[in-house]
Amino acid sequence: MSKAFVREDPAPGDASEDDEAAGAAKLPAGTKNYMTVAGYATLRAEFEQLVKVERPSIVQVVSWAAGNGDRSENGDYIYGKKRLREIDRRIRFLSKRLDSAVVVDSAAQENREQVFFAATVVVCDLDGCEATYKIVGIDEASPGEGLISWISPLARALLKAREGDVVRFASPGGVRELEVIEIRYE
Repeated sequence: MSKAFVREDPAPGDASEDDEAAGAAKLPAGTKNYMTVAGYATLRAEFEQLVKVERPSIVQVVSWAAGNGDRSENGDYIYGKKRLREIDRRIRFLSKRLDSAVVVDSAAQENREQVFFAATVVVCDLDGCEATYKIVGIDEASPGEGLISWISPLARALLKAREGDVVRFASPGGVRELEVIEIRYE
């Protein structure tokens, strides 16, 4: 068989393309998809918006555009079909993430002296600079806002630490040491 007829890339819309297309981090193999209550609610709201509002609206536009005749030069039809594929891909991705989610309520945490998932941790580096981080799921992470994924090197170093502990972790700038100042569960 000629190489011209062999498809090496996944077809658009294949499940293997969902994670890359969504720009989301992949879960390490064999791990659970932990999420905070707020993170789960945010993903659920996006899923509901796509399924109940956006997709039906685009389907209606595509149906109308298809009835107008020549589809090859019909911008509404072409754009609508493309947007429909994007929405369907995002719905598949969100569905998989929500189905595999393990929601962790930080208010139910019994051992509040140690850092666990959903903890808010205030740390201080050796220069005396303080920073606050909350350990969240990979879909919720936003380092600029102090929300770090539980699989990040910093979060892994902080897990199970107590107030007063000094933790070491490898950062892009080299090995850093941080002292745990405060642990909160909000």
